Amino acid sequence: MGSWKNPILLLTGIGISYLGSWLYLVALNISILDLTGSAAAVAGLYIIRPIAVLITNTWSGSVIDRANKRKLMIATDVIRGLLVFIIPFTNSLWLIYFIMLLINIAGAFFGPSSTVYITKLVPEENRKRFNSIMSMTASGAFLLGPAIAGALIMVAGTDICIIINAISFIICAFFIYLLPNVDEAKAEGREPIRLKTLVEDWKAVRNFVVGAKFFIVVYLLYQSATLIGFALDPQEVTFIKKFLGLSTRDYGLIVSITGIGALAGSSVAAMVSKKIPLKLYLGGGMLLSSVGYLAFYSSFNFLTATAAFVFLGFFMAFATTGYATFFQNKVPVELMGRFASVAEMAQGGIQIGLTLLVGFFAEWFTLQFVCIAFSVAGLFLSASLFAAIIMPSRAGFFKEKAQSIAS
Repeated sequence: MGSWKNPILLLTGIGISYLGSWLYLVALNISILDLTGSAAAVAGLYIIRPIAVLITNTWSGSVIDRANKRKLMIATDVIRGLLVFIIPFTNSLWLIYFIMLLINIAGAFFGPSSTVYITKLVPEENRKRFNSIMSMTASGAFLLGPAIAGALIMVAGTDICIIINAISFIICAFFIYLLPNVDEAKAEGREPIRLKTLVEDWKAVRNFVVGAKFFIVVYLLYQSATLIGFALDPQEVTFIKKFLGLSTRDYGLIVSITGIGALAGSSVAAMVSKKIPLKLYLGGGMLLSSVGYLAFYSSFNFLTATAAFVFLGFFMAFATTGYATFFQNKVPVELMGRFASVAEMAQGGIQIGLTLLVGFFAEWFTLQFVCIAFSVAGLFLSASLFAAIIMPSRAGFFKEKAQSIAS
């Protein structure tokens, strides 16, 4: 259990931050709606993160791979905590948007930094279980956060939820402060980040991509199927309310039950991490998740929609765990920040394009037809991923350290 002491500290800190973020998300949406009375103003919150990604991700990876990851994570959490704390004390929508842009710019450093830190902190044989527990933590926050936010808003208003999120960032920073430094000592006089540095870093990413062909095939198939799912997600409310004729209360109930499915999936994924191979987590989880999307958009009432979403949530936990572990095992740790940042920027652009495409076709054809068509495309990509992964000639590519020790 001693080897799990530091991972548990990290999980605790990030878990508290996850919970605070859900309180903040619910409260901020309500706060903006109360401030402006405009649904468009609330929708504006959701384009701030892509803008932050476009601003930062061409150069943030170069900073991440050269910086001390633990110090960078602490700094970004403290900065986010202080910025969030300001929000309840301003009544200007544009100032709130600007503060959120700064928060998301800081967040663009935390995600890739934490991936690199986890890769260095958690031994390879424990990563699959760690990632399963991380997914379980996120699912638990998804279930508890909105419920706690609703109760707090009724009693004390939205500001208290936003302040709690600010505190949760500081608590997360404290838990990370308790963790060890996993980076090698850096020489004094670190090279400044110039255009030449960025060009060299982009070349390094390109050389890795060219030299890791099978990794890129798996990566592209997984991400393509995932991005189709993300493009379909904004249509779920319209599908449930307009096509199935269900109420807002029914939608909330379906989402809550889906959260239970995701929590169950990540719990099972953690328990069987030593028994089920990584390739089945990644390929099988993604394939069954795509089946879940197709089943949902083929549903015809509350029960079939709920069953499909629970199925989707359960197996998505396996897919995300498998992908996180695969990424940590196969991307060189010294290049991980740069690769993740460049890839995230490309994914953001593709996601925006696919989301607009789904909406565009939904104007020409029925929503269900369009969503089923895209779900079939996602299923085809997932089946191709599973076929590529399951090939006997690729068995060594997915062999895990724990399996080597056991054999």
